[in-house]
Amino acid sequence: MLLEAGYTLKAHQLNYMTATPTVKSAYAVDNRGYYGEFGGAFIPEMLHPNIEELRNVYLEISQEAGFQKEFQGLLKDYVGRPTPLYYAKRLSKHYKTNIYLKREDLNHTGAHKVNNTIGQILLAKRLGKKRIIAETGAGQHGVATATVCALMGMPCIVYMGAIDIKRQAPNVSRMKMLGAEVRPALSGSQTLKDATNEAIRDWINNPADTHYIIGSAIGPHPYPDMVTRFQSVISEEIKWQLKEQTGKENPDALIACIGGGSNAAGTFYHYLDELDVRLIAVEAAGLGINSGESAATSVLGTKGIIHGCRTLLMQTKDGQIVEPYSISAGLDYPGIGPMHAHLIDTGRAEAVSITDDDALKAAYFLTRTEGIIPALESAHAFAALDYIKYKEDDVIVINLSGRGDKDLSTFIEHIEKYG
Repeated sequence: MLLEAGYTLKAHQLNYMTATPTVKSAYAVDNRGYYGEFGGAFIPEMLHPNIEELRNVYLEISQEAGFQKEFQGLLKDYVGRPTPLYYAKRLSKHYKTNIYLKREDLNHTGAHKVNNTIGQILLAKRLGKKRIIAETGAGQHGVATATVCALMGMPCIVYMGAIDIKRQAPNVSRMKMLGAEVRPALSGSQTLKDATNEAIRDWINNPADTHYIIGSAIGPHPYPDMVTRFQSVISEEIKWQLKEQTGKENPDALIACIGGGSNAAGTFYHYLDELDVRLIAVEAAGLGINSGESAATSVLGTKGIIHGCRTLLMQTKDGQIVEPYSISAGLDYPGIGPMHAHLIDTGRAEAVSITDDDALKAAYFLTRTEGIIPALESAHAFAALDYIKYKEDDVIVINLSGRGDKDLSTFIEHIEKYG
């Protein structure tokens, strides 16, 4: 896997021809593990057996009746699904349109991440794995992974950037209480990218008994597709919930934040070929797109390879990763998932870049308007309402991907300015 320029392990490009069935959609993964020209699997030879095993069986196992019964049962009785689709009356009045919130913040653990960790740990058990590793930025994926490991009685190691450990202290405490070992990433920017690097190194050293639960729609195939499928319960619910409330399944626009982009992937999945539905992917512009302190990959990124896949990423002309920045730990990543890169590259999705300042304003406005404190990641999605065009009779669905408990220290730090 090409972690960064200069990483010495030999990359091995896999050729996927049989594992994934042919799909009609121009926006879903193809037989080779690609979304257009993005995706694939660029990995060290040590991980070849693991990736081969996953891509050969992930669809078959996840579609088995027994797997689905257990998966759906846990989503319902343990996670608390379906999450509500809430009509935000005061927010709608302010923006003079119809705004619905998909309340993923009401899931057990406080975010959408648990949808995927439930699915992946059930897969890991069926593959006979005995040990789980994960990476995390904002800490929500780490908490979700630690949670399902406690549920299943499996050891869990979570890699987290040293800077993120400090700014997401509540989630670090939750992971430890759940029995996970949290290992700091001390290299590079000491954020999500570096935590991912460390998790991959662990996997290389422990390939036989370990499953790596990647938390976002990124990584070597089949991870982007696998994560997206587990998260697609979000858009599946939106369809029937919207039909129940408005009489139609399709909104005019879907808005979700993207770092790697698992919550957006799940939100968009059942609407990929519904071309009348706008897909709006909101990324972190940090201190400004051209400030040198940003994570606005759609604007600043070029095509390259990171963490096992070809996608859009922030890099120098000679391929060195440009360190990203965002006040939001979950969006502080130099790339986006290959599906999102394809959606943006083809014009199917619109990318909106939101600064720290915009996100903080949006977080306080939502809190004071609807009584909901959002995660900083989700706040970026709400801030996009000030930068997109829409009509009064439009129906807009925003994925409120996580709750803001983990970000309270940041909100308190800025309360005099924004409160």
